[in-house]
Amino acid sequence: MTITLSTTADLMPLLPELVLIGGAFALLMLDLFLDDARRGLTHMLSLLVLAGVLAMIACGVGGQGTVFNGMFVRDVMADVSKVVILAVSALSLLYAWPYLRERKLYVGEVPVLVLLATAGMMMLVSAGNLVMVYLGLELLALCSYALVALNRDDGLSAEAGMKYIVLGSLASGLLLYGMSLVYGATGTLDLAGIHAASAHVADRTLLLTGVVFLVAGLAFKLGAAPFHMWLPDVYQGAPTPITLFISAGPKLAAFAMAYRLLEGGLGPISEQWQLLLAGLAAASLVVGNLIAIAQTNLKRMLAYSTVSHIGFLLLGLAGGGERGYAAALFYAISYAVMSAAAFGSIIVLSRQGFEAENIDDFKGLNARNPWQAALVMCVMASLAGVPPFLGFWAKLVVLGAAVDAGLVWLAILGVVCAVIGGFYYLRVIKVMYFDEPVGELPPVRKDRVVPVVFGANALALLVLGIFWNPIMAWCQHAFAG
Repeated sequence: MTITLSTTADLMPLLPELVLIGGAFALLMLDLFLDDARRGLTHMLSLLVLAGVLAMIACGVGGQGTVFNGMFVRDVMADVSKVVILAVSALSLLYAWPYLRERKLYVGEVPVLVLLATAGMMMLVSAGNLVMVYLGLELLALCSYALVALNRDDGLSAEAGMKYIVLGSLASGLLLYGMSLVYGATGTLDLAGIHAASAHVADRTLLLTGVVFLVAGLAFKLGAAPFHMWLPDVYQGAPTPITLFISAGPKLAAFAMAYRLLEGGLGPISEQWQLLLAGLAAASLVVGNLIAIAQTNLKRMLAYSTVSHIGFLLLGLAGGGERGYAAALFYAISYAVMSAAAFGSIIVLSRQGFEAENIDDFKGLNARNPWQAALVMCVMASLAGVPPFLGFWAKLVVLGAAVDAGLVWLAILGVVCAVIGGFYYLRVIKVMYFDEPVGELPPVRKDRVVPVVFGANALALLVLGIFWNPIMAWCQHAFAG
């Protein structure tokens, strides 16, 4: 494949990614000359870089188009996804600063790794070629591995990092093997070329085998059952702001990667991979909700609830069509905001020497701090799908898309599992309002950043739930025509 580049103007659609990566390297060099007392400068500049890149995309700087003969595609879907990815990455850094500083875990590499992981997610979203898919995926994965194992002195964190690396490498191998089979069957790495060739492949055995491996790799990156084994241990072992980061943006990036690979590359054989996605959705809904009921650790409960939410996201992907993909994108965006708020509720109640990771740590919260109890209730109600919060509309649109696609049995299963899932979310609300406080009160939080950020994050679930139509219209525009 020959890549031609006439002028530097041809690189303009890639400008936000270039600025982000350039900013990450500049911050890495700057951090060499800063001591711990001035490390806040690196953090502040990383937030400015994310805000600047977000503004560039929102304002259309660089314009839409393709780069490197279609390897990189910037379209409406890419811009919508990148805006949300950048926003939740900035949100995770806001949560991380006081938390990591309190525990003496903050190092200058943290914001740099977050920026580079965000760049990897943005490449995944805009991938038009199998090479670009793998490049973005590995950039995201390698940065995530380092972030998860940030607390090297903690055995749980080190164990989580090792499990993440081993299982992540296995998933990357599955995905790469599937890509090689698809390339062998179609003779091209370009997703548009694969789309055209897959419609005319005489013997589809090799192609379909590749699809199975691709879907398995995608299922791991999304955290769908039965490829979810890494989620609980990694979510529990990683520092909570890092768990927040890997639970939000990467799920949206994985959805975009699935859309590019399956619809953009393998659309002509959609009947086969949609059946696989429907099976994964059913397994995720059942496994995630049933196992989450038995959890007493809130981070593990949220990990298994993530599996169930991925099941709902896969409802839209399995349904296909403009409505199905728009519904899945809307759900991915909604879940990114909800997941950030869920782990933010743990961060806002945690202190040096006290991690509010267990459900019992929330007992009697209303008696201690009614405002924070109300905010946590908003988060849990949205995750449970209670109207008028954002989570209700997210579930509604994907269930409607599944019914329109003829997957009535899957939609019914989704409704049943949503009712089951409501139990463990409402249990958190119950212990906050009806149980007596356990143990001594943790010391009062000195900083005001985390409470303010969490308050805005939690209230956004209610505000966006009331004004959800513009977001849904935005998602529909991404797949129109």
